[in-house]
Amino acid sequence: MGNSGIPASVIEELAALFRRNGYVRPPVRKRLAVKGRGHFHRGFEFRLTADSRRELRHIRRLLRQAKFKPGHSFAKASQYRQPVYGLRPLERFLELIGEQDA
Repeated sequence: MGNSGIPASVIEELAALFRRNGYVRPPVRKRLAVKGRGHFHRGFEFRLTADSRRELRHIRRLLRQAKFKPGHSFAKASQYRQPVYGLRPLERFLELIGEQDA
């Protein structure tokens, strides 16, 4: 894994955003039992929260610089959520920001 080629400033900003109000969502067991792809993602994910569209664009840029593939963002509670899906990306993100035990 590692963080080769990712600027330290990008890692620091992502860590600060996650610690501010980011969160991890584990898979929903009921949805894991259903075969096929539906509207809902059924696996692991982490989300970062933005207070404005401008901050959301900045978060998406940081994630791409850190070699993550941002999912579709959405509005919730007067804020914007930026998910990144998958167990491997989640594990790599937590390792990158020093939150392996989160």
